[in-house]
Amino acid sequence: MGYIRNGLKPHPLQIAVGNIIRNKIIEKVETSTDIIFSHFHGDHIPLMNANPYQLSISQLGTIGDDCRIWAKKEDGSNSRMKAREESLIFGLDHDIDSAEGRIDENLFFSVEVPHGISGTQGGTVVMTCIEADGTRFLHASDIQFLDNEAVKEIMRISPDIVLASGPPIYLEDSTRDIKDLAWNNLLETSGNVKTLILDHHILRCSEGVEWLERLKAESHNTVCCGADYMGKNRHFLEALRENLYKDIPVEDGWHDLYEVKKIDLADFLIEGRRKYSWFQY
Repeated sequence: MGYIRNGLKPHPLQIAVGNIIRNKIIEKVETSTDIIFSHFHGDHIPLMNANPYQLSISQLGTIGDDCRIWAKKEDGSNSRMKAREESLIFGLDHDIDSAEGRIDENLFFSVEVPHGISGTQGGTVVMTCIEADGTRFLHASDIQFLDNEAVKEIMRISPDIVLASGPPIYLEDSTRDIKDLAWNNLLETSGNVKTLILDHHILRCSEGVEWLERLKAESHNTVCCGADYMGKNRHFLEALRENLYKDIPVEDGWHDLYEVKKIDLADFLIEGRRKYSWFQY
């Protein structure tokens, strides 16, 4: 969840859903054989100094010695990301292996690709490919479709299914040229993989939802968001943040109380079910 979006902190309904999903992640971590961090940005890892709307390292249980943790290792050129890597090793009390090359016949990683536009402060990410039952699934994380070489790497891996962050078109510096680049790369990718699942950045605004529908109409292959793929109702809570505040008002000072007392969120879940026919939590 963005800490501030359109001048607003996360709505309590979004916080409540975030907590439910976060608890599912924690449960999965406890039984995982492998944990992979595509990069060390704060919305992709547990944090030592998490704000009340993020996953804290302290919330995770003990990770077994047999569990392998993989990540794109930091070389120290970005001191902040190197500190994040070191805090994970310390906080999780577990070494992190370098995600380079094939691990076994079912799991391997891409070369490093840009987090968005090459050479920017976003750094790089690693893509993860899993093969099972004759299907090749690629998690392309935050590539944003803003680098041609990243798209070429996807084509080289030749996956059947790609799950990737679309472009962050909600940002003010998303110029027409940047949007055109992203759109053309989305078209190329959707034309060469059977299923393209777009989520994360692109769905943080209503324009991104329109992009998803337009790409679905123009591609001859399957294009969907994560909810579509799982057969669930869409919950675009980040894009709907302003509407949530209008539909379900929040008292002044609520966030201050939440941040110090973790006040109950059950009433907001009830109100979400009452207000929205699509709300399923």
